[in-house]
Amino acid sequence: MTQAKLTRIAVDVMGGDFAPAETVTGAVLAARKGGVQLALVGDPARVNDELAKHDAKGLPIMVVPSEGIVQEGEPPALALRQKPKASIIVATGVVKQGMADAVVSMGSTGAAMAAAAVIMGVIEGIERPCLGGPVVGFSPKMIIVDVGTSVDCRPHQLASFAVTGDVFARRFWGIERPRVAMLSVGAEAGKGNKAVKEATELIKKTGVHFIGNVEGNDLPYGKADVVVCDGFVGNVVMKLTEGLGTTISDLLKERLSGKLDAAGLDEIVEEVYNRTNTVESYGGGPILGVNGVSIVGHGRAKADAIARAIGTAKHCVDTNLIPELNQRLSAVSKVTMAAPTPEKVEKK
Repeated sequence: MTQAKLTRIAVDVMGGDFAPAETVTGAVLAARKGGVQLALVGDPARVNDELAKHDAKGLPIMVVPSEGIVQEGEPPALALRQKPKASIIVATGVVKQGMADAVVSMGSTGAAMAAAAVIMGVIEGIERPCLGGPVVGFSPKMIIVDVGTSVDCRPHQLASFAVTGDVFARRFWGIERPRVAMLSVGAEAGKGNKAVKEATELIKKTGVHFIGNVEGNDLPYGKADVVVCDGFVGNVVMKLTEGLGTTISDLLKERLSGKLDAAGLDEIVEEVYNRTNTVESYGGGPILGVNGVSIVGHGRAKADAIARAIGTAKHCVDTNLIPELNQRLSAVSKVTMAAPTPEKVEKK
């Protein structure tokens, strides 16, 4: 019997609040599950010390040396020049060199984004890569794009997000005809600011199944499969949802303690938390618009979430997300960039 091909994934094991202990543990969990071959990028001594704490003998794991990390808040562009051997830069380079199919990091989102854009390159038709994924657990197959990387977008960039989300929903979840919507302040046509109105007209020309606007209170009901917004709005939505979930979970635990058996209460609290902290369910989300698979997760991620992020990376590779995204965006960009909008008309 022919052995199934393993998906090769580079893991930035120095990135994250609990690195390298949790990142190495998560990598070992993923390797035990099977289907992946892992390159753990980090300080060799520290990584090997952590591996020694696990029964990793025979697992498809190798260590790739790096020096230093890019800290949160550190200017990513400067770090690329001054720290060329930092773990996220080396890990992304492993993919570029063809030694891995994807990279996973729980470190600085800005650094991961910069490394992916500069080292892997940006897909034709994309000015800015974006970060997208499921945010509201009550709608587990709804991608919101962008959720934090591009906070001030022009209309044609929002239109490219729509196409990006459409391809993701088709490939990642197998949705045949994803419903694409714009997040706005009203469901009626014509609602929203100038960028939203202009983007709406461009999205209609892209060939996606555009259903119009949705509001924030529509998100838990799954009224769309792809929700488009700039990263400022998307990040606020994501963090508000996570914050509410955490505080509601704590409130339930406090108020129902002693009124329900401990196991039943823990089950309810865990479900509420998971439905509002969906990023942890997938471990992370892909940077969309770059020529490769790069998954970014929460800095606070523990081993289970890191293992799931590796699984998400494998799924993105196995479903050929990037090749289709390349093809679609290349064709659509010619339409959105050339299409007349009110902004262009005014300049004339």
